[in-house]
Amino acid sequence: MRNLSNPSLLISILFLLGCSSGENPTPQNGFHYRGIYFGEHLSSTFQHGIKDGCETSRGIYTKSHRLFNNDNDYYKGWFIGRNKCRHLLKIDENGDLVL
Repeated sequence: MRNLSNPSLLISILFLLGCSSGENPTPQNGFHYRGIYFGEHLSSTFQHGIKDGCETSRGIYTKSHRLFNNDNDYYKGWFIGRNKCRHLLKIDENGDLVL
């Protein structure tokens, strides 16, 4: 059995535990939409897809079918936006969409 009464070991463990907040810092640069960070260096059509996918997940179906079928950036952005924004869907006690 190890001796945990070693003060330097105990201090090291406490220091390491204290340095971790459990949350990743949100970068200031890059693309944010509705308070969600999506990354850096995204094309305008990728950002458009994120916005439309996010609005869709909020209950407002939004999609450019032309871009969805013909532009890979829009296509990927739409799905990423839809998935990352799912928690933004709000329904009231009557079952109505809250915008």
